[in-house]
Amino acid sequence: MKKRILCIALCLLMILALGACSKKPANAVIRLSTTTSVNDSGLLPYLQPHFEKATGYTLEITSAGTGAAIEKAVSGDADCLLVHAKAAEESFVADGYGVERIPFMYNYFIIVGPADDPAGVAQCATATEAFEAIAAAGCAFISRGDDSGTHKAEMNIWESVGLVPDGSTEAWYISAGSGMGACITMAAEKQAYVLTDKATYLAHEQGAELKLLLEKSDEMKNTYSMIAVSPEKWPDVNIEGANAFIEWMMSAEAKALIAGYGVSEYGEALFYLLEG
Repeated sequence: MKKRILCIALCLLMILALGACSKKPANAVIRLSTTTSVNDSGLLPYLQPHFEKATGYTLEITSAGTGAAIEKAVSGDADCLLVHAKAAEESFVADGYGVERIPFMYNYFIIVGPADDPAGVAQCATATEAFEAIAAAGCAFISRGDDSGTHKAEMNIWESVGLVPDGSTEAWYISAGSGMGACITMAAEKQAYVLTDKATYLAHEQGAELKLLLEKSDEMKNTYSMIAVSPEKWPDVNIEGANAFIEWMMSAEAKALIAGYGVSEYGEALFYLLEG
């Protein structure tokens, strides 16, 4: 009798195991190439286990500046992008590398710097005015300098000022060639100004050493988009996985997680969902 019960139990376990295996996708790994801000802010590490539990897929995440993240997809080494540089994203799709650009959330770039604010950034109404004030005062400014979405946004603001600083003639301008977290650390150490996304600033342990001086001007909106890499360009791309990730990120579950992320710790959401 005991042997019969044991056999039945083993059979049930095998059936359950087979059922679990059948739910796992054939190509279960999704190579997601993304920008440092969604990783350094903690958002992707927070979402990842929820996504993997809901879908059976495994996310293989690499993060870099948006330029480098997109290049990874251009070379066929990614299945999906999550980045924040509209012009570069549109070129990626127009050149046939991406299926469709899907904007879905945003936050704001901010300017942070020393508490005594020697350039008077806190009195400026726009980022253009703030950059003009920093340049006029010759105050230290840390640039990503890495062709990331944040660096592209920064250079657009400098162009509106009529400057293209690169550090060769401006001793106050420091091109770090580093990710956002490293640049915040450098700005804190040097008591310099830096353009950053608000999420990474709030989540960074050294952010408290810098004061938030300017935020939410129209120039500072920072939109994030997802793009599945085109199987027509790269036949081996995991398009089913990329589509599953995009679909889940647009689901009610993911939207609720994104909308609530940061509220308990910082008193506000770190990312906002686009309407529609």
